[in-house]
Amino acid sequence: MSLVVRNLTARLGRTEVLHRVGLTAQAGEVTAIVGPNGSGKSTLLRCLTGDLSFSGDVLLNGRDPRTIPGWELATLRAVLPQASALAFPFTALEVVRIGLEARGSADRTGIAQAVLARVGLAGFEGRFYQELSGGEQARVQLARVLAQVWHPVPGGAPRWLFLDEPVAALDIAHQRVVTDIARAFAAEGGGVVAVMHDLNLTAGFAHRMVLLAEGRVRAEGPPDTVMTDALLSAAYGCEIRVGVIPSTPFLLPQMPDRQPPLR
Repeated sequence: MSLVVRNLTARLGRTEVLHRVGLTAQAGEVTAIVGPNGSGKSTLLRCLTGDLSFSGDVLLNGRDPRTIPGWELATLRAVLPQASALAFPFTALEVVRIGLEARGSADRTGIAQAVLARVGLAGFEGRFYQELSGGEQARVQLARVLAQVWHPVPGGAPRWLFLDEPVAALDIAHQRVVTDIARAFAAEGGGVVAVMHDLNLTAGFAHRMVLLAEGRVRAEGPPDTVMTDALLSAAYGCEIRVGVIPSTPFLLPQMPDRQPPLR
């Protein structure tokens, strides 16, 4: 089972921001979408999750998501946006239980507590969402979407996690929690597609990378084939050097010999 994208073109207003994009993401793997600001990463994810209209083809487990009833689609994939706002004083447990509505689970409290513990928030069940730090709120939202697809392969068909910058508000320890969750979900047979900015972190946990620049796919494949000096320097518009220690590629932006004065 896989996610297959062919000739996807999308517009925001009159501006075409994605140009005939094609990619493949496999269940059992973490696929990371990377690229500079404004390259179309979040727009692409919104197309894949059905939040933005487009032309072209998207097949999720062999089916066009646009033809799947909303209630069924909610059981097939869960989506973590860049930011989520709540207007009412829900507790952390109540927020996570929202993700269980699509499942019809009889043990919603038990699953919600397990998922909160999985993201490092055991004991936070009764805390009000608005009273949590930004990083804690981000992990509650991750717990919500994880609860929605808690079993990665029910009945033999993989479920999918779509994550838009899931580590942006997190410290290094909790970034590791998120990447471990993504890898574990994939290891159990689910599919993960994540928009990422930190290339060094991405290279350490993603199975595949899709490099976007100016609305086009510039490279797709394992991290060691995408993270090259030439590809990244061209995509990001600055000189980048990629090294390997011991087997994971990492990059260092290259600084000019003489820095210009601040004033």
